Order: sequence, then C-alpha cells, then structure tokens
Amino acid sequence: MIERIEHNGLELAIIIRSSYRKDGIEFFTGDDSSQQLGYMQRPEGHVIEPHRHHIIPRAVHLTQEVLFIKSGRVRVDFYDNEQQYLQSKILDKGDVILLADGGHGFKMLEQSEIIEVKQGPYNGERDKVRFEAVKDEQVKLD
Repeated sequence: MIERIEHNGLELAIIIRSSYRKDGIEFFTGDDSSQQLGYMQRPEGHVIEPHRHHIIPRAVHLTQEVLFIKSGRVRVDFYDNEQQYLQSKILDKGDVILLADGGHGFKMLEQSEIIEVKQGPYNGERDKVRFEAVKDEQVKLD
C-alpha cells in the first residue's frame, strides 16, 4: 500500500507500507524530485547491468529524508510550512517514508531502529527550524 500525505496541493510525504508488492519497478517521485524513491521486485536471476552515474551538478533547495523503520513503531506528526499541525501516521517495522516537504516530528511508540537517508552535505542546525510539537491529546490519526 502507498499513502501520499498532501496539504493544499503540496506533497508532504510518501509512505510505502511493508506489505506493498508489485512486479517490476515503480518510482513514486517525479523525475524533477531532488530525492528519488522507487521500489523494485525482480525474479531470481534478474541482472541489473553494472553502471555508474555521471557527475552532474545539482542544486538542493530543501532537504528531503527517507526513513526505513527497521524495528519498532513510530508516530510521524506532519506540519505545514507555517508550522501548523495537520495529522499523524503510525509507521511499523518495514515501512518506508519519504519526507518531501513541510515539517515533521516523531514519537517512538516502541523502542525503534530507524535508518535515515538524506541529501548532504549536512549543515547542522542551519538545516532546521525547530518548533513546538503537537500534544498527545491533539494527535489526529486516521
């Protein structure tokens, strides 16, 4: 299952649930996205020919993150670019999320292991604007 979190025409996140299956290859992001997210299922013996990528200068204007939930349960809270809380989703072991825009926060509902991939180089605190988190009693889950 694929879930897209959108607000006012802006895609905030794409969630790929651990149960998602499809033959072949599918990309969930457009060619112009600065972080590409895709899925592959290939049969035994399938070969992806060796290759390397050209050096092409790219400008990154917004850090996007991909999180792989290796274990545990994580609540993701979504915010718009004005830091207003919108909604939350629960991620379980095996789920993957691309955080493409807007704000986000996390609460570990169980001890969790997360693998994070994002563009670099990392600029420390200059990369982030921190703000107050939604209170547990205000969380909206669907």
